[in-house]
Amino acid sequence: MGDISVREYIRWLPGEPSEPTSTIVLTTPERRFVDLRIFKSAATPTEEGSSPESGDGILPLSRLDWAIAGTSSSSPLAFDNSVGEKETVGEFKLQFGTETVIANKATHCQWHHWIDSRTPNTEGLVDEGDNFEHPSNPALTLERGSMVDPNTGIEADYEELWRSEPVEPLLEEEVRCLALQWQGDEEMQSGRVRRGLFVRLGHHCQVLARDGDDITVERLRWDAGRQRWVSQVRIGQKDLPIPFATGSLRDVRLGDRVVVGGDVWEVVERA
Repeated sequence: MGDISVREYIRWLPGEPSEPTSTIVLTTPERRFVDLRIFKSAATPTEEGSSPESGDGILPLSRLDWAIAGTSSSSPLAFDNSVGEKETVGEFKLQFGTETVIANKATHCQWHHWIDSRTPNTEGLVDEGDNFEHPSNPALTLERGSMVDPNTGIEADYEELWRSEPVEPLLEEEVRCLALQWQGDEEMQSGRVRRGLFVRLGHHCQVLARDGDDITVERLRWDAGRQRWVSQVRIGQKDLPIPFATGSLRDVRLGDRVVVGGDVWEVVERA
C-alpha cells in the first residue's frame, strides 16, 4: 500500500528533540521514495517568504534542508546490546517523545539514494537505520542510527520520530499510487546528472528533479474543501509533470510517457 511518513522530531544524541523542518517521506508499494525536508523559517531576513505549507510563491534553495529520492529496503532487526536498553530477548526500552515504552517490533532499513540535493554523485550512497514500532500505536516509529550532523560536520547518533498517515484513494479513484521517473538520455555521455522522481500517494504528491546543479522540488496535497490539488512547497524552476500526475489515474498505465519541457517522464509504478 505504501507509506506516508511525517517526521515529528530529530534528536542528535544526547541533545533534546527538535523539528526545524517540514519533513515528509512518500514511499510506494515497490519501495520508491521521495523525501523532502524544508526549513520552516528563513535563515536570514533577506530570505523571508512563504512558509513551507502556505503554497505562496517559490521558495529560495536555501530553504531546502535536504531532498532525496531512490529506493528503500528493510529486514528484521537482529537484536543485540548496541541499541537501547535490553529488557528481555527482542525487547527494548525506548523513549518515544515524552513516553517510555517497551518496543518489540523492529527492522533494519536502508535508503538507496538515486537523487540527492546535496551531491550529484549517488553511486553507492546508502543511509541505514533501525526502526522501532510503538507497541500500542503502529502509526509511530522511532528511527535510530548515525549520520553526519550538519551542525558540526561530524558523524553522530540520532533519533527521529515518524508518524504514518493513512494512504487513501482520491475521490472515486481506486488507484492510490503513481510514480513517474525521468532520466536524461545523454547522462551517461555527458556525466551531467539529469534525473527526476515523482510520487503521488493518496492525498500527497512529492517530486525531486536534479538537472546538473539545478534542484527542483515540489510538494502538493489534495484540498478536499476546494476539490483540487494545492502546491504547498515549490523550490526551483524546472518544468514538472504536475498536470499529468495530478489528473485522473483511471486510464494511466505502466510505461505511459509524458513530455515536459523536452524531458520524457515515464510511469514506472501504478497501484
